[in-house]
Amino acid sequence: MELLRSNLSRVRIPEPTNRIYKQECCISFDTPKSDGGLFIDMNTFLAFGKDCVGWNFEKTGNPVYLHIKQTKKPVPEDRPLKKPTLLAIGVDGGFDNHEPEYEESHNIVILPDYVSLPFPSVELPEKVRVAVDTILMAEGAEWKEQVASWTADTKQISAYAINLQQIDNGVIVSPSGWKCAKCDKTDNLWLNLTDGMILCGRKNWDGSGGNNHAIGHYNETGYPLAVKLGTITADLDGADVFSYPEDESVLDPHLAQHLAFFGIDFSSLQKTEMTTAERELDQNTNFDWNRIQESGQEVEPLFGPGYTGLVNLGNSCYLAATMQIVFSTRSFYSRYYMNQSLKMAFEAAAADPTVDLNMQLTKLAHGLLSGTYSVPALEKDDVANAANSTPIAKQEGIPPRMFKAVIAASHPEFSTMRQQDALEFFLHFIDQVERANAGNPEFDPSKSFKFGIEERLQCPSGKVAYNKRHDYILSLSIPLHKAMNKKDTSYKLNAEKDSEGKDVRSANAIERPMVHLSDCLDTFSAEEEVHDFYSTALNAKTTATKTAGLTSFPDYLVLHMRKFVMEEGWVPKKLDVYIDVPEIINISGMRSKGRQPDEELLPEAAAGREAESKNISANEDIVSQLMSMGFNYLHCQKAAINTSNAGVEEAMNWLLSHMDDPDIDAPISQDAQSAEVLLSFVDQSKVDTLISFGFQEEVARKALKASGGDIGKATDWIFNNPGVSDSSDMDATSSNSPIVDAALTDGGRYRLIGLVSHIGTSTHCGHYVAHIYKDERWVIFNDDKVGVSKNPPKEMGYLYFFERLDR
Repeated sequence: MELLRSNLSRVRIPEPTNRIYKQECCISFDTPKSDGGLFIDMNTFLAFGKDCVGWNFEKTGNPVYLHIKQTKKPVPEDRPLKKPTLLAIGVDGGFDNHEPEYEESHNIVILPDYVSLPFPSVELPEKVRVAVDTILMAEGAEWKEQVASWTADTKQISAYAINLQQIDNGVIVSPSGWKCAKCDKTDNLWLNLTDGMILCGRKNWDGSGGNNHAIGHYNETGYPLAVKLGTITADLDGADVFSYPEDESVLDPHLAQHLAFFGIDFSSLQKTEMTTAERELDQNTNFDWNRIQESGQEVEPLFGPGYTGLVNLGNSCYLAATMQIVFSTRSFYSRYYMNQSLKMAFEAAAADPTVDLNMQLTKLAHGLLSGTYSVPALEKDDVANAANSTPIAKQEGIPPRMFKAVIAASHPEFSTMRQQDALEFFLHFIDQVERANAGNPEFDPSKSFKFGIEERLQCPSGKVAYNKRHDYILSLSIPLHKAMNKKDTSYKLNAEKDSEGKDVRSANAIERPMVHLSDCLDTFSAEEEVHDFYSTALNAKTTATKTAGLTSFPDYLVLHMRKFVMEEGWVPKKLDVYIDVPEIINISGMRSKGRQPDEELLPEAAAGREAESKNISANEDIVSQLMSMGFNYLHCQKAAINTSNAGVEEAMNWLLSHMDDPDIDAPISQDAQSAEVLLSFVDQSKVDTLISFGFQEEVARKALKASGGDIGKATDWIFNNPGVSDSSDMDATSSNSPIVDAALTDGGRYRLIGLVSHIGTSTHCGHYVAHIYKDERWVIFNDDKVGVSKNPPKEMGYLYFFERLDR
């Protein structure tokens, strides 16, 4: 006790504003349920596992810790199930997720000798007792950061329910034996509350559900409300009422009256169907093996190093799928696992390791790759009987809470619990990693995804312009007209409709178009027209042609398939198409040829013609394609304008690099538009002049932009900004940069190592799953479930990851 009293100055009583971590170690994924429990530093309120708490003592000198240990209680087999009153999991009133109950013990531990004092105890100093009570009563920082993931929004009273007009057509609905009026469906049936029509619900992504007859009836008649048969009971609050014009489940305060109109006595009905909210919950939390693109086959679970699942934090599957593949690459494996221990990362971290990206990346890498947390669960809940228990085919996985909080801190969307686009997340992640390693670029693993692109623009005068840039993904259009199976008459009709942006889903559409990946790759290099291009040779707007090629081959090539297009009315639609992806691809033919000796560059814009060159309006084709990726209309317009409508690739790269601009949401004005367009234009002849002075091309381009195109001022700018050559966000690349040209001496052969597939109608809803080729077999990573993939859906990928063979 005297030892504790001598260290009272290192004990703090938490303030209401303090973040208290008591559910997970900030260095590892240990929890109070782990063998060694969890140690809370009573000065900083950070939590540490048994293997890490000593490192914290060495670093901070803080000796006093609250030790929390949770032990499973035996669970009676006849434990009654609790009736849920809230659409949530693992919270009071929510659905029972069958979590075992735990007994929690507390002790005060003093390092370095791990002297343990029991708590509670009246012999402990009052300051310690108050501090511990405050810690135990406080809501953990981890829980605050993870907003109730699966809690649904409160249903609102429908505006259409108050004065709903019902048609007296003599319809009387029987209490059972229902059937869709337009097909043979006998489940997932909806009663339209206006005319009493009973019709089936929407068709799900996997073909289950209904045949869309209920929503089709609304589209034809405009009758707004329908109630799901099978959800009507004496408790009318539980009935599933859907409003088509409001596009959500709603409350109907007059439901009893509306049901009685069709002779329905709700007091005697029993629940036989899940509500829409329950079904969404079930689909989000129970993506079993036989539901995830494996054709109902049994999947052999895998455990051990490299086979650790990630717990879904609430629509976080986009993060899980992406990070599983990223950490299967040699570059990230080496940087954050092989060459950096947890202790090294912690010692280099800031005072609060929970907000240090390097620390949390290292923590995630060791959690995924070490195998420490990839062990079979026990069949019985009683740890005392563990010796007699048998493992079951599941693992708990690790929750990437702290990593998500850090990586999403600078992004307003990724910090929410909403579903996100895996492509956008990957690009944001790579950008953050590059920034974090700016001081040590030789250790930056993101450069393994980096490659150079050169674009060539030619106007009718025959003169050309070249532009170079860096990128991390190759975004490919899908040419449906080149489908390999278009000889099928029924398919051909569907493909034609699909290319027109029309809905082709029907009971007769049994075959999807299959497009070879090589045809998609060809679209990148294919010549395309650029409308409204201002030619400085003709001093007029004209139509130019654009081609593109690669100036370097990355170690890892990421292909993004543009499966989302815009339908009439700016409604995003997912192309129902397969991609034939071979195991090995060769992109050597995509090399850029560079400027040819007989080519003449476009001249700089004449001063008298600048005003005309300024008046560029956004190309709506480019805008619509960007919007299909989830960007908003204003941002897409700015991207098209500031890249002179050069193409979707250019616009998307401009957009991704300017998302954090303070004026990104400002309305487009003619003056601002003119200034930005002029700044984006760089005369290649002036670039060549600066290169002849010994400057790198990327530095020359940035200097000319910053100085308004004046060579003298650009030279001064370079000497006044000596660190610019280290900048990682240049929009042009040097012809002698090792990132750009060194790789071109080798071939462009790549092997498929992984894919992220998507289930759903939009990148911002549905579910993401990763498949990775490792240890000579394909493995499926579906959140916390990891197993052997018998039939990997290579044709259904959204993002494909390839590893270069010739390096």
